[in-house]
Amino acid sequence: SPSQGYYTRRGGVGESGDFITSPEISQVFGELIGIWYISEWMAMGKPNTFQLVELGPGRGTLMEDILRVFKQLASVLSKCDVSVHLVEVSPKLSEIQAVMLTGRKLQANPEDEPAYMKGISKTGIPIFWYRDIQDVPPGYSFYLAHEFFDALPIHKFQRTEKGWCEVLVDIDPAVPDQLRFVLSPSRTPATQNFIQPEETRDHVEVCPEAGVIVQRLASRIEKDGGAALVADYGHDGTKTDTFRGFRNHKLHDVLSAPGTADLTADVDFSYLRKMAQGKTATLGPIKQREFLKNMGIDLRLQMLLQNSGDTATREQLLHSYDMLMNPEKMGDCFNFFALLPHHRLVHPDKKDKPELKSPLPPVAGFNELLLK
Repeated sequence: SPSQGYYTRRGGVGESGDFITSPEISQVFGELIGIWYISEWMAMGKPNTFQLVELGPGRGTLMEDILRVFKQLASVLSKCDVSVHLVEVSPKLSEIQAVMLTGRKLQANPEDEPAYMKGISKTGIPIFWYRDIQDVPPGYSFYLAHEFFDALPIHKFQRTEKGWCEVLVDIDPAVPDQLRFVLSPSRTPATQNFIQPEETRDHVEVCPEAGVIVQRLASRIEKDGGAALVADYGHDGTKTDTFRGFRNHKLHDVLSAPGTADLTADVDFSYLRKMAQGKTATLGPIKQREFLKNMGIDLRLQMLLQNSGDTATREQLLHSYDMLMNPEKMGDCFNFFALLPHHRLVHPDKKDKPELKSPLPPVAGFNELLLK
């Protein structure tokens, strides 16, 4: 909602907000993701343009960490034309991102241009802001969606004796200023369109908007090349009721005080895989701790510990590592999932002449990273 929506009014990321994300916990998280993109760019033959597109960039912390890695590896990217494209609907968050990434507030772009704002990062890379992924120019692109899909609206469905019913929100007649959940009296258009015929669960959450966005990403990657990396809370089509609210880092009733809490539902990666419709290959979901381990987080931690002079910094590094990797904390509930062109995993002519081609480099994160 433009006036009462959570992200347009507050968007509470960080210690003082309603929830905290991996990049806010440790710089290492963003650095390893930056390395993932460079590793994939190299594996795909180092194309001469590189659009990095982030969906829902939060406060810009993750992108700042990625751009620091790009600067450190500037010699590798020297012949490549790199640009950053941020898809952000919240005016408040886009201002925070602009200050974080460029060091200052930015002027709005002319109305007739697809980007509503643009600037240059502290490291000299052009950055553009858009309200919709459709506005991002076509071309060879890498996409990033970190804790993006879990914030999109969902439909909820319940299997009953008379078939599937949709879970709807209604005003409680006993308490007129309160909301309640009710079941639709009969099938709704959503129950007819969004439930897969082979569904075995009794309660299902479906996010059609996530399906549309994945279709767009898959079509773009199929046409222009690149890859997409998704990191989020989620499951592979096994969970049922995951819809919840967070306020001040505590669980909050989703129906009380609408617009004041962060609402989230676990991402169903099996649904995202279906929605890619075979246009791209998909990898994952793989647990965050496995992905980060494969990306070399242990080696990076050792280097940071060796270079840190004081005990407080060391303790902070170990604490943030534990938050990211511990199965009881973020290690198991976050997953990584990727969309890649089919030729990245299978040589087009491998089928006919298997002896001709050298083996393809493994996909970092989803296989162990081989440090050359």
